[in-house]
Amino acid sequence: MAKANESGQNTAARPLTDCPFPKRYPSQLIRDDVFFMTLAYNQAIDAWRRDEVPVGAVIEYGGDVIAAAHNQVESVGDPTAHAEMIALTQASNALGDWRLNGATLFVTKEPCPMCSGAALMARLARVVYAVPDAKMGCLGGVADLNGIASINHHLTITRGVLEEDCLELLQLFFRERRKTSTSAVDESQSID
Repeated sequence: MAKANESGQNTAARPLTDCPFPKRYPSQLIRDDVFFMTLAYNQAIDAWRRDEVPVGAVIEYGGDVIAAAHNQVESVGDPTAHAEMIALTQASNALGDWRLNGATLFVTKEPCPMCSGAALMARLARVVYAVPDAKMGCLGGVADLNGIASINHHLTITRGVLEEDCLELLQLFFRERRKTSTSAVDESQSID
């Protein structure tokens, strides 16, 4: 039986699973959107290896990575343990403030309603995502929380950075999970 930590989260490590995609090591010399999205892509690979939906997130501030995370919903048994939510918490801790003015969130899939709302609440400057999500995305996909005129903060949104690579990763993950129907992954999140 898995042990729980003080917050009640499952602390047992999920088994590593084979991921056919290798991690990438971008040059540190050019810290552009592709560089930071590549780091988020590497986080998505870590999620796959932990049998989690392969979504990764990185938060950049002043040219430096202040947070890096991947989905941990299954491993900690928490529906809020999305890559974006974990990264926002890490970034807030790194800056010592919940307001992340000037920071950019890079994420491999368009944020869901919860994560889109959290990005707005955190006062991020930008959100950059790779793959649009027509089923659950709320920064232009099924809805656009950022487009609500009456909210007191708006994000700059950049779409499609490393889209093909991140889409291939997500699609293959769900294809493999459908082959092994015993998976506990919620296939309603499928990108196919």
